[in-house]
Amino acid sequence: MESMVQRVVRQVREAELTDNITLATNASQLDIIINQLGESVSVVTEPERRDTFPAIALAASYLKLAKNCPDDEVVVIMPCDPFTEAGYFETIGKMAVCVERNVADLVLMGITPTYPSEKYGYVVPETASRNAEGSMIVRQFTEKPNVERAKQLLSIGALWNGGVFAFRLGYMMDIVRKYIKSDSFEDTRARYCEFPKISFDYEVAEKAQSVAVVPYTGQWKDLGTWNTLTDELRRPVIGNAVMGPRCTNTHVINELQYPIYVDGMEDTVIAASPDGIIVCRKKYSEDIKKAVDNLTPRPMYEERRWGSYRVIDDTTYADGRHSLTKSITINAGKNISYQVHRHRSEAWTIVEGEGIFVLDGVERKVNAGDTLVIPVNHHHALKALTTLTFIEVQTGNPLVEEDIERSQWNWSE
Repeated sequence: MESMVQRVVRQVREAELTDNITLATNASQLDIIINQLGESVSVVTEPERRDTFPAIALAASYLKLAKNCPDDEVVVIMPCDPFTEAGYFETIGKMAVCVERNVADLVLMGITPTYPSEKYGYVVPETASRNAEGSMIVRQFTEKPNVERAKQLLSIGALWNGGVFAFRLGYMMDIVRKYIKSDSFEDTRARYCEFPKISFDYEVAEKAQSVAVVPYTGQWKDLGTWNTLTDELRRPVIGNAVMGPRCTNTHVINELQYPIYVDGMEDTVIAASPDGIIVCRKKYSEDIKKAVDNLTPRPMYEERRWGSYRVIDDTTYADGRHSLTKSITINAGKNISYQVHRHRSEAWTIVEGEGIFVLDGVERKVNAGDTLVIPVNHHHALKALTTLTFIEVQTGNPLVEEDIERSQWNWSE
């Protein structure tokens, strides 16, 4: 099992394109990235979501101002969710060569279309301009046309815009400085809201005076929706679920302990996780992006750099008291920080493994079966000597992730 970001990073390294990989992501994703990839990549976190141009501008600023990369450094921007093969990364290598040889200021990848899709932007190349590197000058862009317009574009040799771009770092920094002039990455990040909330395609690609495209003809799928993801699943049922005989083109993915029975469904995806349940016709699954921010009041499952947690129960009582119960796993050799809470007490029951528990500066070893009580305003931490799982019950008000103050602790072992 590997996530899409693990897969892409692995494929980049197997293709021997580079070891210098920087991930641009939302701040809430930082721990899951570190948990999955360790310290092998650099991570730039957005303070807020502002579309692809600001994210790429921030990443470029990091390379220039924090990593001191030169202006002529070739930078390739790519998404982390394409399901693809080795030829995709060979094409990226060709794009980098085009930039090095000054074929164009901006070079992008064009995916050979398999049908007239409404989901992708299109690039129309000047086929007569093909050079030795396989690139062609871009004549026009068309953003997500209807099916009839897509058919017309295909008839003149249009390619899908795969969201992969190559350029020299100085080219991008000239655009960044139109909005933020700074010699400090920290200052640029603090002023992130000054970047316009717009896509890279609209802000950069469609305004560029010198653009080339390198076609890619191999396997490629954007697995950003349930509709496309289920096409790649090897079996229709994953997890604790049973599908009846009257289902067609239906997939069930169940990450919960509760069983699911499904019958009589057509062209449907049912996915259940601690964060929620979706039951949707596959062709409408992309619409969840419009609604998801209003669905879940808090994360119910998260990967952290030290392990993971799952919320078991979240209850508010009639008298205003609030309790939150979690199952928390700390990976062997990892620890949660030395911390204190001002609004909640906690009770921990160790159910698996052994570790070292600290309360107000005093360490002791703990094992499965031990119960630990942490009152409000008491400093505490826990280190796993072996993989360690415990049940945490929080009580207090408010019970929020922000009620945490961290400090340094030097472990004895």
